[in-house]
Amino acid sequence: MPSARGYTPLVPADRIAQNLAFINWTLLTGLAVGAYASVVLARTRTGATRGYLAFTTACALTFGLLALGSDTVLPAGVLASSVSTDPSWAEPRRLALGAFAALVLADLVVLIANRRVPVVGLAGVVSGIAILVFAALGWGGGVLGAVPLLVQLLVLAAATGGVFAAMILGHWYLVTPKLPEAPLVLFGRILTAVLGLQVVLFVVWAAVGAGPGGEGRFAILVGPWALFVWLRLIVGLVFPLIVSWAAVQTARTRSMESATGLLYINVGTIAAGTILAAGLYFGAGLLV
Repeated sequence: MPSARGYTPLVPADRIAQNLAFINWTLLTGLAVGAYASVVLARTRTGATRGYLAFTTACALTFGLLALGSDTVLPAGVLASSVSTDPSWAEPRRLALGAFAALVLADLVVLIANRRVPVVGLAGVVSGIAILVFAALGWGGGVLGAVPLLVQLLVLAAATGGVFAAMILGHWYLVTPKLPEAPLVLFGRILTAVLGLQVVLFVVWAAVGAGPGGEGRFAILVGPWALFVWLRLIVGLVFPLIVSWAAVQTARTRSMESATGLLYINVGTIAAGTILAAGLYFGAGLLV
């Protein structure tokens, strides 16, 4: 029977599976925006090589194009969930995705030509943030719901794209042994800070019951969604936070192979955490 909220109750796994398109969008967009923002940061704050910058920019472009393609086939609304959608924001979101891809492509050409045009990188980051703003407005159920969802999407992008860019940077030390450790240490510290912020947000949101399907006083830690919530906390947040801290310590001692191996682990765990976070939001209306 339909529930009072107007949708048919399903077991958690089924509700997540029905919204895999939105989960896939969240992962691809997070990789694209986060990785490209990391490139812009590396170019302005570190001595990362042009080869690294160009390769990571190309990866961000690929993720952006895949996200744009996935956006065009998204369902009109979130299925079997308490999340409400506003389709009027779909077109602005796709336009922002197209602008992001075009700007990243232009920046890639600039990098290959070994020229510096900072305004292109800044515009690319702004367009990436615009994608997330329009997504939050479209899937947040109103302005009040869009604000916490935007924060969630921003930190997910920073963690998912950031760890990917950091892992690629770790590989560059194998071919550029004289590259100073400062760039990887900086990336590791920022990643650790982002994961720490995610843990704080998890606690706050679990306490207040953030999201359209949320309940306060840590009610999400028990009940039908508890398994996915605990996996999000342990596998997607606490474990990678510890690994990121260890990666920073090994990078400071120039044990770059060990640091890169740790970042490899974090690529998988943070991506899994992003998938879980997106699944919990689109499947149950929970922000964690």
